[in-house]
Amino acid sequence: MNYFWAICFFILTHFAYSQQKLQGQVIDFDSTVPIAFAKITHENKTITADWEGRFTIVITNEKKPVLFSYKGYYTNNYYLTKDATFLLIKMISDNTQKDIEIYSENLVNGLVKTMIEKKNQNNPEKALESFEYKNYERVLVSAHPNQISSKIDTIVKKNIFGTKKIKLDSSNYKFKKLTEKQHLYQAEKVNFIQHNKKGNKETVVAARMAGFKQPLYEYLGLKLVSYSIYETPFEIIEIPVLNPISNFGRRMYTFKLIDTLKIQNRSVYRVYFQPKNLKSSSLRGLIYIDAETFGVAKAYYRIYGTVNINATYTFNYMKEYGLWFPEKRKFEVIKGNNNEDLKILGGTIKFNSTSKLRAQNDASDQAYLLIESKPFDIKINQPTTIIQPKIKIDVPKSSLKVEDKYWNSFSKDTLDKRKIYTYIALDSLSDAEKIEKKLLFGKKVINGYIPISILDIDLRSILKYNNYEGFRVGFGAVTNTKLSERYKLAFYGAYGFKDEGFKYGVTPSYQLDKPTNTWLNASYSDDLSEIGQIQFATQNRRFRIYDPRPINVSTFYENKTFSAFLESKIIPKTNTYFSITRSEIRPLFEYNFISNDEIYTNYKISTALFAIQWNPFSGYMQTPTGRLEIEKRFPKFSLQITKSIPGMFDNNFDFTKFDFKIEYEIPFLSGQKTAFVFQTGISNGEIPLTHLYSIAPNNLDRNTLLKRITLAGKNSFETMYYNEFFSSNYFMLQARHTFNKIKLGYKISPEISVVTRTAFGTLKNPEQHDKFIFKTLEKGFLESGAEVNKIFKGFGLNFFIRYGPNALPKFEDNLSLKISYHLDLGI
Repeated sequence: MNYFWAICFFILTHFAYSQQKLQGQVIDFDSTVPIAFAKITHENKTITADWEGRFTIVITNEKKPVLFSYKGYYTNNYYLTKDATFLLIKMISDNTQKDIEIYSENLVNGLVKTMIEKKNQNNPEKALESFEYKNYERVLVSAHPNQISSKIDTIVKKNIFGTKKIKLDSSNYKFKKLTEKQHLYQAEKVNFIQHNKKGNKETVVAARMAGFKQPLYEYLGLKLVSYSIYETPFEIIEIPVLNPISNFGRRMYTFKLIDTLKIQNRSVYRVYFQPKNLKSSSLRGLIYIDAETFGVAKAYYRIYGTVNINATYTFNYMKEYGLWFPEKRKFEVIKGNNNEDLKILGGTIKFNSTSKLRAQNDASDQAYLLIESKPFDIKINQPTTIIQPKIKIDVPKSSLKVEDKYWNSFSKDTLDKRKIYTYIALDSLSDAEKIEKKLLFGKKVINGYIPISILDIDLRSILKYNNYEGFRVGFGAVTNTKLSERYKLAFYGAYGFKDEGFKYGVTPSYQLDKPTNTWLNASYSDDLSEIGQIQFATQNRRFRIYDPRPINVSTFYENKTFSAFLESKIIPKTNTYFSITRSEIRPLFEYNFISNDEIYTNYKISTALFAIQWNPFSGYMQTPTGRLEIEKRFPKFSLQITKSIPGMFDNNFDFTKFDFKIEYEIPFLSGQKTAFVFQTGISNGEIPLTHLYSIAPNNLDRNTLLKRITLAGKNSFETMYYNEFFSSNYFMLQARHTFNKIKLGYKISPEISVVTRTAFGTLKNPEQHDKFIFKTLEKGFLESGAEVNKIFKGFGLNFFIRYGPNALPKFEDNLSLKISYHLDLGI
C-alpha cells in the first residue's frame, strides 16, 4: 500500500512540475505599445491576450514553444526558460506584408456607425436643454510606496587617482518612507458647472493648494483631459487627438467587438478600438456602448508613449432622460518610454528621463499624476442662467477664503490617510522656505521684471546693442501693487555709447476697471525707432535676455512721441487698444520725402490707431486680479487700423494703413509642432519711408558668407538684406515644422525645425522717396532652410537659402548662416 501512495505522489508531483502558470504581456518591439488581442498558442491550444496585451498561460510541455502571432508582425516562438515568472514578449513588425491594415468587422462597424450617428442624442450637452452640478476635483502627485524597494544600495565610485570608494545610496529608502506618510503634492477644488444652449461656464466655489495660502490661478484652469467623452477634438495634455466617437472616427480607428455584459442592469457592448496604424501612439481603449440607446456607459482611453496616459470615464444611467450622465472621471499619467525630461504645461509637472546610466528601478520612476473628479448636486433641465458665458472659468474672491472644515465631507469620500499630513507638511515647508514668495518672484522674472519694494525693474532696459547706438545701457521700472492697485508709473532712461545720445520715456497709467484689465495711459518718449517696422499694439510682451535681430540694425529715425491710449479686455476673448499719437520724426540717414512739390527732411505725423486681437477658440479665466488666457488655442487674429489726422497737431501727411495677421499652430501628441503665420499690410496715401513696410530683414550686406554670420532673429527673413526692400502693400506667409529633440550625447539634444518663408509687395509712388536706394517685391521673395536650435546651452545654428525671382546672381550671396540662442522666458 505504501508503494501505491508513493507512485501516486510521484505522478502528482511530476504533473505539477510539468505544468507552469505564467503571466505576461505582448508589446511592439519599437514603440513598446501593447498589442491587443494577440493570439497565443501552446500545445494546439490558443488563447487571446486582453486589450492591454496581458495574458495568463499554463505551460504543459516545456519542450514545446509558445507561439505569439498578430497580423502585421512576425510570429514569435518562445521556449520556457528556467525560473521564468513573467513573460515580456516583444514582437517585430513584418514590413514585407503589403496589407497590414486591420479592418473592423461588419457587425462592430455597424454598431460604431450607429453610436456616432446618435452621439448628439446621447451627449448631455446636446440632448439636454440645461444642466448644472457641483464637481469635486482632486489633483495629486504621489507614488505607490509598496512598489518601491526599501533596500539601501551601494554605489562604487572612483576618485581621480583610480581608488574605489563605496557610498551608500539611501534615496529610494527615503522616497519610500516619505510616500508612506504623504503625497508629493496635492490640491483640491470644488467648481460649479453650468450648461445651457448658449454654452458652458465653470465657477470655482472653493480651492486650496498644499503649500499656498492663495491658490495659483493657473492651477485652477488646469485641464489635462477633456471633461466630455463626446468632445471633438478630444484633448490630452492640452493636445487635440481624434476622438473615435466622431465623424472621422471610423476612418482613423479600427474597432473590435469583445463581448456583451450588464451595467446597471442594461445590456452594453464592450468594444475595443485602436489606430489603424498599429505603431502609432495615438488613442486606444475600450468603449462600453448601450445596446438600446447606443450611448457610452463607460470608457477607458489610453495613450502609450513618452508618458503613459490612462483616462477612465464612468456614467450613471438616468432613466427619465434616457441617457448616461457623467458619474466619475479619473486621469492618470505615469512614466513612459521617454529618454529625456518631459514637462507638462510648461513644467507644472515633470517626469525625469530614463537614462541608461541610471538604475531602472529608481524610486522616482514610480511617481504618478492623478486627477479625480466627481459630480454631485446634479440638476437637469431646470432654468439655468449663465453670467458672462464667454468667460470659461470664474474665480471669485470668496472661493479662496473657504475654511478647512468645508473640506471634511470630501475627505470622507477619498479615504486617504496621507491627505491631511500632506497639507501639514507642505504648508510648513512652504512657510520655512518661503516657496510662495519665491514662486511669485519667479513669475515676475518670467515676464521680464525683478520686484524690489514698490518697483518692478524692467530687465529689457538694462543693456542692449545695435549698430547705430553701439552698447546701450539704461534703467527702467514700473511701480507695482505695493504702491497702488489703481495707479502705476512706468519710466526708463538709456544712453548709447556710439551715438552719445540720451533717450527716455515715461508712462503714467490709471486702471478704470480691474475685471476687464482696462487701463487709461499717457506717455512721452524721446527715443530711436527702426525704419519700416511692423508692430501690432496688442502683441503680448515676451521677455528675452536679448532681442537678436536689432543688433545688426543701423538705420533709425529719431522719434519724439506723445501718446494717449486705452487698453482693455472688455470684449470677450479679445485684447483691444486705441490711441491718439503725435510724433516728431527726424531720419538719421540721408533721405527726402517729396509731397506736392514740397521736400520733407523732418516731419510730423499725428495718428489715431485701433487694434484688436481676437482669440475665438481660447479659454479665459476671470480672477480677482483680472482676466487670464488659460487655454491658448489657434487660430488667433490680429487687426490694426492706423489713420493719420489731417490738420491735427501740425500733421504733414494723410494716409491710412490696415494690418492683419493670422497665427495658427498644430501641436502633436508626439511633441512635434507645425506653425503658420500669415500677415498682410495695405496702405493708401502719402507715407514716408520710415512708415512703410520692410518685413523684418536680418542679413548684412557683406561679401562672404562667413562675414555675414550674426545672430538669428525670430520669424525674420534671414537672407533678406537690411534696407533691401520696402513696400506700401505686402503679404507674407511663413510655415515651420518643429521635430522632437534628437539626443546626440550628454546634454546635447538639438531641436530641429524646417522653415519656408515667402513675401510679395508693391510700392505706390516710388518717385516720392529721394536719396535712398531700395527695391520692391513685385516678383516675390522666397527662402527656405533649417534651424538646429538648442544644441548646447541654448546655442544653435540656422541655415537658409534664397531662391526664386529675387535670387542674387552670385550663389554665395543667397546663403545665410546664423547663430541662434534660445532662452525665452516668456509664458
